[in-house]
Amino acid sequence: EVQLVESGGGSVQSGGSLRLSCAASGYSYRSYCMAWFRQAPGKEREPIAEINSDGGTIYRDSVKGRFSISHDNSKNTLYLQMDRLKPEDTAMYYCAASSPRTSGNVWCVSSDYRYWGQGAQVTVSS
Repeated sequence: EVQLVESGGGSVQSGGSLRLSCAASGYSYRSYCMAWFRQAPGKEREPIAEINSDGGTIYRDSVKGRFSISHDNSKNTLYLQMDRLKPEDTAMYYCAASSPRTSGNVWCVSSDYRYWGQGAQVTVSS
């Protein structure tokens, strides 16, 4: 059984930093995508950063240059380093892992994500 367990959310002032972690167990595909999504109150869930098993990364424009996604293969843990946080970053953040892919150098769409973390609240005050 695949489980994704998130940690690291919290409250911070504008301009501050937080790091989210997502520990994966039972997830050992050779080719995959992993990502962070977020959902603010009254808004739809949106993808913000994705990493594939080749190490390629892509970001939503609103977080580009401020957030960094990484994956530690030895710990099977996904990270999201968030710097220069803004009040509009306030949301519930979710990690996600895809079903197995045919290649490591691919990108996934939302429907490809089969496994989800429980969510971590991030609140940024002005």
